[in-house]
This record gives sequence, C-alpha cells and structure tokens, in this order.
Amino acid sequence: MTGPILSIRDLTVKTSIEGETRTLIDAVSFDLGRGEILGLVGESGSGKSMICRALVKLLPSPAIAIGGGSILLGGRDLVALDEDVMCAVRGVEIGMIFQNPTSHLDPVMRIGEQIAEGIRYHQGFGRDQARLAAVDILDQVGFPHPERQFDCYPHEFSGGMRQRAMIAVALSCNPKILIADEPTTALDVTIQAQILRLLLDLRDKRGLSIILITHDLGIVAQTCDSIAVLRNGQLLEHGPKRRVLSKPQHAYTASLLKSHASIPEEGGLRAVTQVAANMTVRPLLEIDDLVVRFPTPGLDLFKKNKMRTAAVNGVSLRVMPGEAVGIVGESGSGKSTLARAILGLTPLTSGHIRFEGSDLAQQRRLTLAKLRTEAAMVFQDPYNALNPRLTIGDMLAEVLAVQGNTSPVGISDRIGKLLDLVELDRSFATRLPRSMSGGQCQRAGIARALAVNPKLIIADECVAALDVTIQLQIIELFRDLKARMNLTLLFIAHDLAIVRNLCDRVVVMYRGEIVEEGRCDDVFANPSHAYTAALISAIPDIDPDKPLPKGDVHLRSEPKAPPVLRRRSLISTR
Repeated sequence: MTGPILSIRDLTVKTSIEGETRTLIDAVSFDLGRGEILGLVGESGSGKSMICRALVKLLPSPAIAIGGGSILLGGRDLVALDEDVMCAVRGVEIGMIFQNPTSHLDPVMRIGEQIAEGIRYHQGFGRDQARLAAVDILDQVGFPHPERQFDCYPHEFSGGMRQRAMIAVALSCNPKILIADEPTTALDVTIQAQILRLLLDLRDKRGLSIILITHDLGIVAQTCDSIAVLRNGQLLEHGPKRRVLSKPQHAYTASLLKSHASIPEEGGLRAVTQVAANMTVRPLLEIDDLVVRFPTPGLDLFKKNKMRTAAVNGVSLRVMPGEAVGIVGESGSGKSTLARAILGLTPLTSGHIRFEGSDLAQQRRLTLAKLRTEAAMVFQDPYNALNPRLTIGDMLAEVLAVQGNTSPVGISDRIGKLLDLVELDRSFATRLPRSMSGGQCQRAGIARALAVNPKLIIADECVAALDVTIQLQIIELFRDLKARMNLTLLFIAHDLAIVRNLCDRVVVMYRGEIVEEGRCDDVFANPSHAYTAALISAIPDIDPDKPLPKGDVHLRSEPKAPPVLRRRSLISTR
C-alpha cells in the first residue's frame, strides 16, 4: 500500500495583533491519500480555508503565520521552504479553486489566456502550444465550444461556467493536489451537481487528490471518501465518510447532521401554515400575465428597435395573506426579476401587478407608496446589503425616521424591540456589520425589513451563503415571525430542501415562465413536469449510497410553445 501524498502533522497557525497572540489552527493532523477526496466541513470561522491557505503558504495577512508543525509533500516539508521554492509548488503540485470565481478571474483578460498563462509559465510552452493545451483543458471541464470560448471574457459566462473556467485555470499546471474552497456555494443545485460531477471525473481521469471545503454535508456524502470536521481551529473528528455520517463520535458532528435540510420521505411530518381557501379572502398579491423584457446586450446603443429578451414571460400568480410561497428555478429563470418587478424596482413591459388591490401598472404612484410601507426585501449577501459605515442601531433608526410611524423619542425602544424579534442582543445596536458574523448580519437585515411593519417580505436567496446551522436558525426565525406577525413570505431559493421545509406552496420557473405550481407536499412527492423532477433529483442527499446526479436539467426537446403550467390544489380566488 502506497503512503499518503500529503501529511499534515500538528499544524498550528497563529496571529499577533497589538501584542496579543491568538491560535487560529490548533495542532491539526491528517493525511490525504492518492486519488482521495477529503471533505473539510465546519461552520464559518472553523479554520477550513485557513488550513488550505497554510498548505500553499498564502495566509491572508502578514500578522498571521504558521506557528508550528509540518506539511509533508513528496518528501519535503513545505513549512521550511522559502518563497522562491513555494512558487514552483503552487500550481504545479497544489492547485486551488476559490469560492467566488468572479473575484479571482481577471475581468479584462480572456478566459483562454488566463489558462494559457499558467501553462507557459510552469511548462515552458510557446504561445501556440499553450493555446492548444488550454483549449483541450476547456474541453475537459465541459465548455461546449472551447475553440471559440477561449477568446471570451469572464463576464460573458454564467456563474457555473465561470466556476468551470476557475477549475481550468487550476488544472492548467497539471497539479497533483486540488484544493476546492466552497466551489458550489452560490450555485443552483443543477449547476452544483455538474461541478461536483466534473471534479469526480477529473479525479478519475487524472488521479487527482482533492481537498473539498464545504458546509453542505449532502455534497460531502455524495462526493468525498473521508470527512474531517473542524471547529474553532481544532480537528474534532476524521474518518471514512460512512462511519462519520452514520456514527458520529463528536456531539458537534451530530449537530451538523441534524441541521442538514433534506427532502422528507413521503408521509413525513412538516409544519405547514393552513391558509383558508375562503372565496371572500382577497389575495394580498395578484400577478396577471406579467412580461418584463430587457434589451439584448450589444454594441449598437442607438438602434431604436433593438432585440429584447423576456426575463419574465407571461407569469400569473396569486399569493394569499399569511402564505409562504417558494420560488425556485435555475439562474436566469426570472426569479429575482419577478421579485424586483413586484416591488416596482424593474419596469413592467406588460401585464398587471396588484398589491392589496392597487395596480402597479395603472396606479403606479399609489401602489409604490403602499409597497414602500407594507413590503420589504431581504437580500442574498448579508454584508453587502448593510451600510458598512452605520451601526445596526443607526441603520434601523434611519428606516424608522423615513417611515415616520415612530416618534423620535420612541425610536430607541423600537430598535430594541426589533432586535428582540430577530433574536439579537440589544447590544448589537452599537455594532458595525464588519464585527458581526454572516448569520448575525442576516438577522439585522431581517430586522431592517421588519422596521416598516410589512405585510409582505420577499427573501431573495437570503440563506445561500450561510452555514447549514445558521441556515436552520434563519429558517426557524422566518417560521416564527410568520406565525407571530401573520407575515406573507415570498421565498426565492435554489435550495429546494429549504423551500420544502419552510413554504406552503412552491412555484417552479423555467426561462421566465412558471412551469409548475402547487402545494409543496404534492409537487415534491409527485412532480408533474420533467424540469421539476430534474431539479429535485439534483439535490445532494446525505445518504452516501445515493449516486450524484449528472445535473443536466435541460429538457430533451425544447417545446415550441410555452411549457404547460401544471397547477394543483392551489389556494386562489379565481
């Protein structure tokens, strides 16, 4: 039996700030076998990314340094190597895929050139040879037209294709070890399945050893050979995935497993809000034959009759007071455009949106006034959604002052009550977003939405970037607020398991159209549209024996006419 390709022994990483020393990674030890996929799991701040940055000696700050231990690769201790030698190790022996490809791909450099650059530098190829090699790598990672797409820029691709390009850049130097840092966090379940399938195929074809950093135990169960669980810089558990998933040795591992959202088996119990199908109850939100078109990108800015693309095409929907409706679909299906149109943030091309009976198309000023005071939105990125220069208290005070429903002397008390509602300590009123975790910032964002006393909240991918345990807390918070305040919730997500556990009803969108709609129990148990079935099958399952889906959700034959909408057991006044 051959030995491991990488051995980490008692790795310690420390930081020194203002004379105070803190241990970030505390004597972590593990091995990575040849051709093995190791899953590093744990919450944000557990040390997953820090360990992997330490492996290639690219720590995020000069104040952070390796304080002890060894990293053995090919008979050499990487800890003892100087920077010149490490430059040869990075890329050639250890490649890295980052979480956000948009931030790590050069926006003004063609995709193919970014791949060829590493080939020329590390393998000494000429320009023509490097181009041929780069085209071959683009083909390996699933680009449909690699010759043509070599000359495209990152902004011309979807998130999934940019992630493939990031993988291609990492593979350009033919590394022995590939580190993938949350490579599928912000991707749809279908694109996620494609990327994971790609990593498995590359492992099989190239004999790669892979360290996969993730917070999704479903991904770990279906792709990894072994699991290492981290918390607060310490390795709590490490072993084969079946043993760790079936018989966790540490209580923290067990809590992570319980936090994983999954699709319940048929007949499973789930708390669902019962909305009375009373014909006298008026929908809070009515959408009729809504169309939203955008100009097709192009260079001719002054052409009057430019082609226009329908982001939302003939959508009709009713949402009753107190109902939770999930909207699911791939990127580009029109989910977020629909949400922005409902709030009056995107112009309507045709159709009607009525909020409490006011028509946005015909009574725009009146309807917008209602929406500004009775509807609110919670955004995907909790950090970018908050003003970094305002404390949480100042942010909430600003909203309350603009709304004008709270007297100046009562604003402080109202801020405290809002923080109580989202289960944040009142001391957070003096905190800046940068001093808070992602989950805490998202709670502050929900408090800001609640400050307008809304009847409707639209949550747009609001848990996509959060750890599974934090996701569960935010979902429970929404469920509690909905019950206590009779909130109506439109929940946009690419995680169908979360939608199944939170929402009463689900709407499935495909290329700007609704292709299926119904109660969650019915749709998830027996989807009637092939696209819905493909989305459900692409959800990573915590069962390690369930095969990873291919992730191809495109219908085998594209319909010439719009897809037939499947509606069943809908609560509607029609």
